[in-house]
Amino acid sequence: MASFKTDLFQRLLFLAVFLSVSGVRSFSELFFIKEPHDVTVLRRDAVVLDCQAHGEAPIGIRWLKNSAVLTESERVYLLTNGSLFISEADSRKDKSDEGFYQCLAQNKYGSILSQRARLTIAGLSTFTQQPASITVTEGSVARFTCKILATPPPIITWEFNRVTLPLATERITVLPSGVLQIQGVEQADAGSYRCVATNIASRRRSSEAMLTVMAAPSPRVPQRPRIIAAPQNLTVTLHSTALLECMATGNPRPLISWSRADHKSIDVHKTKVLGNGNLLISDVKPQHAGIYFCRATTPGTRNYTIAAANITVLAAPSLVEWPESVTRPRAGTARFTCVAEGFPTPQITWLKNGEPVHSNGRIKMYNSKLVINQIIPEDDGIYQCQAENEQGSVLAMARLIVVMSDSRPSAPRNVHAETVSSSAILLAWERPVYNSDKVIAYSVHYMKAEGLNNEEYQIVIGNDTTRYIIDELEAGRNYTFYIVAYMPMGASRMSDHVIQRTLEDVPLRAPELSLTSRSPSDIQVSWQPLSHKMSRGRVSGYRLSYRTSTDGAVTQLELSGHKTHHLLEGLHPDTTYLLRISAATSVGWGEPSAWTSHRTPKASSTKVPLAPELQLESLNCTTVVLRWHLPAGSSAGLQGFKLSYYEESEQEGTLTQIPPHQRQHTIGGLDPRKKYHIKLLAYSLMGEGYQADQTISTPGCVSVRDRLVPPPPPPHHVYAHSNSSSSVFLHWARPAFTSGQTVNYTVRCNPVGLQNASLVLYLQTAAQSLMVTNLDPNTNYEFAVRLHVDQLSSPWSPVVYQTTLPEAPTRAPVGVKVTMIEGDMALVSWKPPDELSTAVTRYTILYASRRAWAAGEWQILQREGSVTMALLENLQSGQVYLVKVSASNQMGDGPFSPAVELSVHADTHTSQTHGTVFSGGFYHLDQRSMTGIVVGVCIALTCIIICILILACRRKTRKSSNSKSIRQAGEQTPPTSVRLANQSQAESVEVMMPMMRDHFIDAKGGTNLIINSYGPVKPTVEKKRRKRWNFLKRDNKDVKRFSSPSYPYLHGTTLLCYTETPPQHPPSSLQGLFGPPGGDSEGSHSSEGSHETGDSGRYSHDDIEANNLSLGVSSRPSSLQGEESEASAETPTHEVTEKELHHHMIPMMQTTLQEQEMMETHPV
Repeated sequence: MASFKTDLFQRLLFLAVFLSVSGVRSFSELFFIKEPHDVTVLRRDAVVLDCQAHGEAPIGIRWLKNSAVLTESERVYLLTNGSLFISEADSRKDKSDEGFYQCLAQNKYGSILSQRARLTIAGLSTFTQQPASITVTEGSVARFTCKILATPPPIITWEFNRVTLPLATERITVLPSGVLQIQGVEQADAGSYRCVATNIASRRRSSEAMLTVMAAPSPRVPQRPRIIAAPQNLTVTLHSTALLECMATGNPRPLISWSRADHKSIDVHKTKVLGNGNLLISDVKPQHAGIYFCRATTPGTRNYTIAAANITVLAAPSLVEWPESVTRPRAGTARFTCVAEGFPTPQITWLKNGEPVHSNGRIKMYNSKLVINQIIPEDDGIYQCQAENEQGSVLAMARLIVVMSDSRPSAPRNVHAETVSSSAILLAWERPVYNSDKVIAYSVHYMKAEGLNNEEYQIVIGNDTTRYIIDELEAGRNYTFYIVAYMPMGASRMSDHVIQRTLEDVPLRAPELSLTSRSPSDIQVSWQPLSHKMSRGRVSGYRLSYRTSTDGAVTQLELSGHKTHHLLEGLHPDTTYLLRISAATSVGWGEPSAWTSHRTPKASSTKVPLAPELQLESLNCTTVVLRWHLPAGSSAGLQGFKLSYYEESEQEGTLTQIPPHQRQHTIGGLDPRKKYHIKLLAYSLMGEGYQADQTISTPGCVSVRDRLVPPPPPPHHVYAHSNSSSSVFLHWARPAFTSGQTVNYTVRCNPVGLQNASLVLYLQTAAQSLMVTNLDPNTNYEFAVRLHVDQLSSPWSPVVYQTTLPEAPTRAPVGVKVTMIEGDMALVSWKPPDELSTAVTRYTILYASRRAWAAGEWQILQREGSVTMALLENLQSGQVYLVKVSASNQMGDGPFSPAVELSVHADTHTSQTHGTVFSGGFYHLDQRSMTGIVVGVCIALTCIIICILILACRRKTRKSSNSKSIRQAGEQTPPTSVRLANQSQAESVEVMMPMMRDHFIDAKGGTNLIINSYGPVKPTVEKKRRKRWNFLKRDNKDVKRFSSPSYPYLHGTTLLCYTETPPQHPPSSLQGLFGPPGGDSEGSHSSEGSHETGDSGRYSHDDIEANNLSLGVSSRPSSLQGEESEASAETPTHEVTEKELHHHMIPMMQTTLQEQEMMETHPV
């Protein structure tokens, strides 16, 4: 009962102590009141570095210089409050006091380390850049610069003719960086200039530089803006000042403006402009980081040029999350967390009592955490988290209190180990002496005995056994073991450590071969020693075998185990040899490597480059880095390198060209656990050099199952921006991951849409930013970043895309052609420059007469980049003009094309152009030319319409005249009345033919020939001609038609010819126009009857004869009979025979046929 009460009291006391201590978030046993800070002093000045600690006495203070304990002397010693005093600061190399200082405070609870402080002795070195003499044109700009190394940074002023210049005037600006700018240079500015650098240590003057001012041409030639001093990339610290210089020239003087690439507004409260366009940012903050664009623009135009620069803001570390003090029992687990921010990202290290903590099996550091497993009493102490980068360091502390309990079991005893094989060891032990019956489990801990930061493995087994076989160990390796017993109240102390070695085994694989030739008859064979894991013991020897590719006889050489190279001599030139190697331990020989081929050089190739000395390194499971250098004398005339690589047992890969200045190359995208053959040679103007052959095996990618910690996450916040036409700046953030191992990154870069995987670029860096160079201009690239640590590779980050800036045109437009299109206007056209990767956004056309060109007066035109022609207006006659064109984009202006001459004549619209002629056969006309063409076409159409109306009026007049003749003929019809077989035929005749004054009548008939006063008529031709003019008639029904008295001529008949007798009295005006009364009605009736029949106008001999038989003399109208009787009384009738008629008609018909042919050939 007493024992139970005692045990219960002990447990309650332990619980009370545990709760009281574990609830404390911080402790006050030891901390700093004052810590040292950075200081800069003069040589021989006294220095005091503060350090005061508070806590439970006694407290001891020690100082560290550059991480080593500082030894006190008469000149350097501690003050009573713990501060460090240096009576005379010394800067001599052997006794220099410059460096990093820290103080270490210690009491019974542990030790703490202060922040790091840097002591610098002021100094002023010589100038690294002196101002240089320059010659400028009056009205332009002048710039001098000087640079000097000094601590602290100096103040730089300038002197003109040894008289100090003011820091800023209307035209003169002195920048803090040591640059002097003079705008609008005048003759009075000519003279000598020098800079003066001053700090607390000294003052120095530079050498003098002369400024010569030349008179400017009058008038001044217009010049596009050109940036002569572009801003440079800056890396500045937090709360400092950043200056971006931008100086431009041009005529008229350009205006300078600033903007950000991310389109954010510039902080106007912290920013101001110095001089004519220099940007000064005071009290720099992280938000000021980014890319800035300087833009120089010609006033009143769109002519501009830009330059870009990046500002990187460095920030000292600051803690975001602090570690907290904890109380843990023995065999428990303690975790401390520490998160810091800054730029570059701070590296976090852990200290215990002022000493670095090393990772081992129990203690692990990852993801900004410190984890201590299987806590032992020795783990009790003060732990500090130190976040550090190049800008400084910051520390935070926490305490680990280990609680002990007497009721826990004692440690397992009599632990001993026995080797079973090359990969297994048997471990045995005895149960604890104290409280062994309360043990519920045992944990076996083991790790490699040699080396630092070895990982500790733990295996938990039940309490029913005290023996365990540990396998999967490395052969020929020493291991250390210990055992811990567990009970419900906690764990026991660790048992005694035992060390045991595994047996050796044959090598797991053969070494990797490297083959080169130094002459046509030898092969230098070299290899790297096998790792302990691969050798599985100490290598006692190597066996080298070789033969030619055509001979089966193998030659073997056995070499000592400590050798790593061998020279094969007396070989045949230009012959392919196969080589392989195997390694042996005390157990036996391992498997040989695969045959590796190498071709000896040709005997004549004695002047080609020697084989590069090649080194291969597996960066991770998928990436290999190649490094090489050429032997002495092999760089003459070097043109580059040729690289090929391929997996073992695969076809040889394609060649990759490498520039001659490059000495490193990264091969990515390989398969894990594969062997690759890599071949490299140099080539020059003399041909391909000797080849270097090597093999390398990629390691296996460590999976999550193989490790106790997960792989790191990929980098995040990857940001890319173009810095120029050939470079892109990448920046990314490191994930929340901390390890004692070195962390590096792989950057993948390739153009978007690339199909050839061998052209993907892999770059390695340990920083969190990288400038990727040698890119193509105006090309869209994709970038990704991955992290590597402890043979672990993170996934690739999300891909970011960035297009490089376009390159300023380097060539002028081609095919410039000029032609005159009007008296004072000319058209100029051109083709874009022959640069496929260069974008053109604007064209500039300069033209001037010879007189204006001599005076420097050019006229300027500008067109968009998509337009390749322009109109030159208001040209003066009798002048010769010069025309030239240039291309531009946002990166700058290109050169002008050769001038093309254009001669403008005073007396004509034509001109002579000295250059090529237009191709394509057409021009783009302006509005004025197009208006002239439209007016001309309208005038032509108006003339054509007037001509048609005149012809129509003449035709109506002719028809009216024909109607009058018909009426007169109707009143005086000959006695023999012949009626037409087809009245529409007569109508067709009268349209084109005039009426006969003397009428001929065929009295017999016998043919279908129609005769009038002009002779025989072709009816079908006349009908076609009539139809051509039908479209001029508004309404055919309203037109009155008149038939002419034309008669058919019949063979063997008598034709009567009669002559009309003019009346006794002249007719009245109406009778003269319309004929006697009654004639019009007859003509109208006859015409309408012909129109209604719709006859086709065809005539036949049978139809005419039938008409002649049916008609007699008496068939004539009575009116005509009366008129005939009256006429016969007054005029005698003359009868003509057929023979006489024939002789009389021949000449008339010949004349009529000639006139008819003329009318058919030349219609109206």
